[in-house]
Amino acid sequence: MKFREYEAKQIFRESGIPVPKSVLINSAEEAKPALEKVAEKVVLKAQVDVGGRGKAGGILPATAENISEVARDLFGKTIKGLSVEKILVEEALEISHEYYLSITIDRAKKMPLILFSSEGGVEIETLAKERPEALRRVYVDPSFVTLPDFIVRNVIGNAPKEIGKIVRDLFAVFLSKDAVLAEINPLVMTQKGILAADGKIILDDNALIRQGISENRDLTPREAEAEKHGFSYVELDGDIGVIGNGAGLTMATLDIISHYHGKAANFLDVGGGAASDRVMYAVRLVASMPGVKVIVVNLLGGITRCDEVAKGIIEAGVPQPVIVRIAGTNEEEGRRLLQECGYVMSDTMDAAIRQAVEAVQ
Repeated sequence: MKFREYEAKQIFRESGIPVPKSVLINSAEEAKPALEKVAEKVVLKAQVDVGGRGKAGGILPATAENISEVARDLFGKTIKGLSVEKILVEEALEISHEYYLSITIDRAKKMPLILFSSEGGVEIETLAKERPEALRRVYVDPSFVTLPDFIVRNVIGNAPKEIGKIVRDLFAVFLSKDAVLAEINPLVMTQKGILAADGKIILDDNALIRQGISENRDLTPREAEAEKHGFSYVELDGDIGVIGNGAGLTMATLDIISHYHGKAANFLDVGGGAASDRVMYAVRLVASMPGVKVIVVNLLGGITRCDEVAKGIIEAGVPQPVIVRIAGTNEEEGRRLLQECGYVMSDTMDAAIRQAVEAVQ
């Protein structure tokens, strides 16, 4: 789960990392009073979870004379598909230098990795690709709960020593928040000292309960619905809906769709022992995805009964064609129910998927 910029900066502030003065607003009417609490010159920063906000018009300068108008304009915008519902009114900074600092997990080495560069304010992927020598990479022993001096020195090199404390504090945030990423880009040098001009913290979803967070706000409505029913569900960008039982079978379905040059719209594993209502919710969920033209239901009956699967498909009553391959417990009854209602049946997984791809093409 991602913390918004204003949330990340509040965590930074509480952890001793210096941040610019700012006020969060929820409407244009709050903009001018917010400016009076912050500074004569400010920037309005749309609080949306996308990169490149500035280039997309999501960060705008303002003064007392025009802040209400600028705020109204920004609240009316959509930034890369996301509507602006909150704005951070932040003091405008006179920046003399920008740095990049982040801490993440290197999954291959199973260690925290600190990244630091004296060239901040740019996309780190671009910097790493075009000028890898400009990016310092320092691994941290997973047993460390605080950063020793030698690691801090390795991180900052010839950069100002004040950054060393920020590195330590950011590492403390990274550990305490169960983060998979804690990033400051840019970390800026100003007349007021070094400040975190932007901030990003991404939590490990598995630690939400430990962090006292009851729900993952980053889920789409369909992902939230899938989580409510206990489905393993991932949205993709194709037009063939997929429902299976078991991760292996569902992944195999996706692989064969790709083999026949089709594109899956999703991955949905209903799990074992799915009753008719569970199957119904799964079919309706996949059918609700924009662009889904046909749905493949590929289930093997073991503790899952094929007649229950059939009842769920029929009860879902979705408008898209549903091509079904079921085999196993109560298979004959399930096939009979579906055939009576006119559903397309296939004897094999391969045949079902070929039919789906042909239907779309």
